[in-house]
Amino acid sequence: MPKGERFEPLGGGIRILVNDMYHFSTDTILLADFAKPRGGTRVVDLGAGCGTIPLLWTRSNRELEITAVEIQSGACDLFEKSVSDNGLNNIKIINADLKELSGLLPFGCFDLVSCNPPYKQGGSGIKNPDDEKLLARHEESCTIDDVCSAAKNLLQFGGRFVMCQRPERLTDVMESMRNNDLEPKRLRLVQQREGKAPKLFLIEGRRGGKRGGLVTEPTLFIESDEMLSIYGEYKEAYLE
Repeated sequence: MPKGERFEPLGGGIRILVNDMYHFSTDTILLADFAKPRGGTRVVDLGAGCGTIPLLWTRSNRELEITAVEIQSGACDLFEKSVSDNGLNNIKIINADLKELSGLLPFGCFDLVSCNPPYKQGGSGIKNPDDEKLLARHEESCTIDDVCSAAKNLLQFGGRFVMCQRPERLTDVMESMRNNDLEPKRLRLVQQREGKAPKLFLIEGRRGGKRGGLVTEPTLFIESDEMLSIYGEYKEAYLE
């Protein structure tokens, strides 16, 4: 195994190959739980990285038909190895730009699209000189509008679009969702503990949904029993 690569258990007999460049965070685990598919659903994960969200979903539902789209070939290579190692045949990996999916994926027929996008606006903050980290953290390869447009194209009427972002981008996300016929229907803020400002939000929209009716769910606290239950088998895997 190349230097720096290592398998990490996700629970349920599933493990993921990561390295120092491509790995995952608490945000990824929260999005996977918030967006959890129902039944034998056709789903797409945009910007899939090394495959954390599809692998977490597969842990509890191997009937899913999952397509993962990732622009960085290094992340795709790790993901392919994880799929092979776990003996999975329900995940298709596409190494492509999410802005150029025409002809690669059928439009208008998916039940769910998820995305954990770059958090920082293009041109803002100190840019990482490493190209791969730049793509992961800044909107250099795709913007919020690009993500929402891709989701609109992929989803069938009534399909769900779910993403996470930093609170300062909430207005941008909701505006873009509406502009792309993805009506916001469900919102949840995430904060470390009581007295701290939210650090993340999780949002779900419906393709072609009627305007209005946004449900704001109770705030999720990272330091809570609920968070431990979300970690679930992933955390328990380290105790085996």
